[in-house]
Amino acid sequence: MPAQASAPAEAPQVASVEAQETGPAPAKENVVDTGAEETGAPVSLRQKSWLVRHLSLLLRRDRQAQKAGQLFSGLLALNVVFLGGAFICSMIFNNVAVTLGDVWILLAVLKALSILWLVYYVAATTRRPHAVLYQDPHAGPIWVRGSLLLFGSCTIFLNVFRVGYDVSHIHCKSQLELIFPSIETVFIGVQTWVLWKHCKDCIQVHTNFTRCGLMLTLATNLLMWVLAVTNDSMHREIEAELNALMEKFSGNDSNTCLCLNATVCEVFQKGYLMLYPFSTEYCLICCAVLFVMWKNVGRRLAPHASAHPGTLPFRLHGAFFGPLLGLLVLVAGVCVFVIFQIEAGGPTIARQYFTLYYAFYAAVLPTMSLACLAGTAIHGLEERELDTLKNPTRSLDVVLLMGAALGQMGIAYFSIVAIVATRPHELLNRLILAYSLLLILQHIAQNLFIIEGLHRRPLWEAAPEGEGTEGKQEAEPHHRGSLLELGQGLRRASLLELGQGLRRASRAYIHSYSHLNWKRLALKEISLFLILCNITLWMMPAFGTHPEFENGLEKDFYGYRTWFAIVNFGLPLGVFYRMHSVGGLVEVYLGA
Repeated sequence: MPAQASAPAEAPQVASVEAQETGPAPAKENVVDTGAEETGAPVSLRQKSWLVRHLSLLLRRDRQAQKAGQLFSGLLALNVVFLGGAFICSMIFNNVAVTLGDVWILLAVLKALSILWLVYYVAATTRRPHAVLYQDPHAGPIWVRGSLLLFGSCTIFLNVFRVGYDVSHIHCKSQLELIFPSIETVFIGVQTWVLWKHCKDCIQVHTNFTRCGLMLTLATNLLMWVLAVTNDSMHREIEAELNALMEKFSGNDSNTCLCLNATVCEVFQKGYLMLYPFSTEYCLICCAVLFVMWKNVGRRLAPHASAHPGTLPFRLHGAFFGPLLGLLVLVAGVCVFVIFQIEAGGPTIARQYFTLYYAFYAAVLPTMSLACLAGTAIHGLEERELDTLKNPTRSLDVVLLMGAALGQMGIAYFSIVAIVATRPHELLNRLILAYSLLLILQHIAQNLFIIEGLHRRPLWEAAPEGEGTEGKQEAEPHHRGSLLELGQGLRRASLLELGQGLRRASRAYIHSYSHLNWKRLALKEISLFLILCNITLWMMPAFGTHPEFENGLEKDFYGYRTWFAIVNFGLPLGVFYRMHSVGGLVEVYLGA
């Protein structure tokens, strides 16, 4: 009797784990085997081996089809990116044969195809029976969707300012230039709406067509980002117009296309320059969301996978010093930001304001680095196990953290070379050098802290395991008396397992959070401090003038076009890194 009872008792667990990874096919196999063990009916070796081979073949074919669809859609995106990249590079190096208008035409075609697919996805694919059986609880957290909505709205306003600027110069510009911002506005509006509603979908129908559509849209956003990074035509046009106005006031004639209404044009120019980083930011966020949706196509989850701890409320839990220090950094950052912006409104920026700006960074960055190192050391002292389950969203979070950090780190390394090679002994240059070195160290330390925290198993997942084991050990003697009671218990287990697990998790969560030890409290303090610091460092480059371009040191060393491409490549990644770090730190805080 004990030997017979032990085998069926473990069957529901195996079925639930396999259902999460491979779907219903292995679960069906486990049901057949369990039924045979419960009834004791003899199963011929030939019949069982045929069934195993048949189900394994179906599962292998399903996996092969999924890999083939991913490979084909990935190759499609790769070819589209290479074609667009060839157009953009040809425009940069030979703007006579391939003009900016040619690149706009290619992007307009890609945007139109992406709009058609997005509309088809919402109107046809998601409305088919059994289209969206599962939703990934880790995908599309509220901070990602909120950022998508914010940056998408800013990009639409950017196109409005661009259209207004072109209309004010319509007497010396082609009317066809108004078409491209209008197409981009429609594309951004449709894409933002679809991603807001369907970013969690694990679509089960039209899988290959959906993968190709997602990769086409991702490639379109990536090309929009590359063009925004490398295209400085609008900036040069604004600078040429300002120079022409100065020459006009000095009595010299100029053939530059001037605006008919100087006040209106200045509004359009300021609005365009202020919102320009948001366009590149929006493209990066869309690429990340589309990649997660592409990974989730055809993915099957267990029914209990939707109970994600991310829906838990965000509470301070007694943390005091972290929020207090973070608020002090935020207030100081706002003051420095406002002072620098007021000075940036004039024709030139005095050197003392650059000194104030970089001195603030030189004080905040080492404090953040020390906090990250302390948090990493506390993670090492904890006894929680690593969470090794496959999670596409968490894997992408780690890749994005490492990749986005390259933006500001790249700018920092270029600045270090320029300063060391020219004037390293001046006070401002020393501050910029210290800022660059500290920025690199802070990125490395913060990435270590966040990635270590994301891979720790949360307490609400570890606690029920222990309780579940104790419950089984206590309940086992009562079920050994009768085989009939064992069969009834197994049939009830599939219905009651989820409810009991959630109740145990809730009790464990309430009990654990009512008794914070010093390690968990320290992690919460550090996480809150870093969240507020990253919000401060996100706000300053996102909404203000960029000292990296305005101080003139690197621009004189590398040249205008080269330094413009470096800054436009690095700054959007830096802004995205700060925003993405806030989301990762929130996850670390909730899991502490």
